[in-house]
Amino acid sequence: MTAASPRLPSTVRHCAPEMLYCADHHCYGPCRGLVRMSDMPASESRPSSESRQSAADAQAATTAASAPDSTLNRMLSAVGRADREAFAELYRVTSSRLFGVILRMVRDRAEAEDLLQDVFVNIWRRADAFDATRGNAMTWLITMARNRTIDRLREHREAALDEADALAVPSEDPTPAALAEATQARQRLEQCMQRLEPQQRGVVREAFFSGASYSELAARLSVPLGTLKSWIRRSLMQLKVCLDQ
Repeated sequence: MTAASPRLPSTVRHCAPEMLYCADHHCYGPCRGLVRMSDMPASESRPSSESRQSAADAQAATTAASAPDSTLNRMLSAVGRADREAFAELYRVTSSRLFGVILRMVRDRAEAEDLLQDVFVNIWRRADAFDATRGNAMTWLITMARNRTIDRLREHREAALDEADALAVPSEDPTPAALAEATQARQRLEQCMQRLEPQQRGVVREAFFSGASYSELAARLSVPLGTLKSWIRRSLMQLKVCLDQ
């Protein structure tokens, strides 16, 4: 279902035009497709986080008791038909409980408020997928809230892992041990090179250290390409035997 974001009736809106404030529930609701949680009006004292959470929990319990499953099912089904008034009422009835679910997962009020906005936007967009024969509305709404919160937590965890991986990238500068090992390897290779015949040694150096192709090297030495390849093959076999000793 694709529907325009809901715009609530003027009789319901209160405070700033970007917010909906329910005076009897101390919560904010959807407006212009958004769900904002913000400070309470200046005329009211702002309680502490703990007291706000306690009040929210108490309100959620009261709301759950006063809104039976059948009522929420009908309300959510109406939202699925793009009923804006049903959406506003659904927010009023369920937002506190969903906010409590999210807050207990993220333990950060600002992020929980942001997630609640996302959840209700998703509810508006996906309410037509709700099937009352497969479960009740509150379970469906809580699942939506939990899934969106889990996605956010996973995003944070992956971002933290990416940052940790970036910090853990090893330095390109070789360690003293690596330098010592490379020096020993070069010395060993040079010793084995000295065991080759002078002509073989010269061909190997030209082929692998000058960057010349086999064809260029064969032309430079005035020998057939096949002969050059045979010299290099025999030289490499001798070097391998020497280095393996």
